[in-house]
Amino acid sequence: MILINYFARYREQLNLGGERLPLDASLKTIEDVRQLLMARSEKWTEVLGENNLMCALNQELCHTDRAIEDFDEIAFFPPVTGG
Repeated sequence: MILINYFARYREQLNLGGERLPLDASLKTIEDVRQLLMARSEKWTEVLGENNLMCALNQELCHTDRAIEDFDEIAFFPPVTGG
């Protein structure tokens, strides 16, 4: 089982703060999870298909090619801007 959290406008657009998904053999990386989620609908593709999407694994920023394991926590969030 993996925990997925959605933050900022992703949370608002998806109307979902987080969820749990069973980890199976097809889910080896964060990108695999992202592709699975985007297959849900156009809305999911629009939100998680952004090129500049940011993600974290177990509260550490990383790239989507990062390997995942059972009980990992994945977070997706839009890029942070500052001034």
